[in-house]
Amino acid sequence: MKYILLTVLMLFCAVVSLFVGVQDISFSDFLNLTDDQRMTLGISRIPRTVSLIMVGMGMSIAGFIMQQISQNKFVSPSTAGTLDAAKLGILVALINFPLATTLQKSFIALVITLVTTVFFIVMVRRIRFRNVIFIPLIGMMFGNILNAVATFYAYKNNIVQNMQGWLMGDFSAVLQGNYESVYFILPAVILSYVYANEFVVVGMGENFSKNLGLSYHQIVMIGLFCVALTVSVSVVTVGAVPFLGLIIPNLVSMIHGDQLKKTLPYTALYGAIFLLICDIIGRIIIYPYEIPIGLTIGVIGGIFFLILILKRSR
Repeated sequence: MKYILLTVLMLFCAVVSLFVGVQDISFSDFLNLTDDQRMTLGISRIPRTVSLIMVGMGMSIAGFIMQQISQNKFVSPSTAGTLDAAKLGILVALINFPLATTLQKSFIALVITLVTTVFFIVMVRRIRFRNVIFIPLIGMMFGNILNAVATFYAYKNNIVQNMQGWLMGDFSAVLQGNYESVYFILPAVILSYVYANEFVVVGMGENFSKNLGLSYHQIVMIGLFCVALTVSVSVVTVGAVPFLGLIIPNLVSMIHGDQLKKTLPYTALYGAIFLLICDIIGRIIIYPYEIPIGLTIGVIGGIFFLILILKRSR
């Protein structure tokens, strides 16, 4: 029943997203649209809404996988350098392969993101002092190093301004023809659900996994591949969307528990709904201008997450 209610809420938010914007399109006009309104829906509004749902689901699940593998509730693509790695991958693609398609850029970003994420997980496994806060701090330091390398690389090639645009996720530029790579998030979501139980076992340690007959390194690589694919495609399509992989998994854990197989659909639905609501608020709060989705998530998500922590501590 909860799944149905959340699905209905997500669809409602998606419909609202279709009719919010500078171009005046009301629900009553849906059956009698003008050519301009039909073009706006087909070229801009529908791709934007689909991208919001895909990125919301994918980034939330990616955060959940990273938290399970690392066994740390504060590890996410934002706090492990994964978003910075994807940004570096796009930068490498733009400079060395300027004529590359969006799909080719996504592949280059995927490779670099996967390599750096594997390096981070290996580095975390070798750290003896594994405090719950210490590991994310290392991840943020690692991300800052990647960001510094990317900034220097961009400065040497005079594209610093373009690189800065990737730091703040923005769905306003999502149009038909430049967003289709976002559908690659779907295989990552499906693969994550299939291996959900294995990710939980892997999070308990290498020896425990091998005793149960699981191939530890293979399962870890599958999980990190899902994370890298989701993050790289998201950054290529809409830019960096921070905190989503941190807020939603913790919210779901507080409400529905930590059983990954059971809570993964909740994670996907909560992520899509949260991103849709943040985007709608960003579009109407200073209408007809927009607030970038990254800023909206940072404010709303931060306050919401703080309230949940305080409520749980009681």
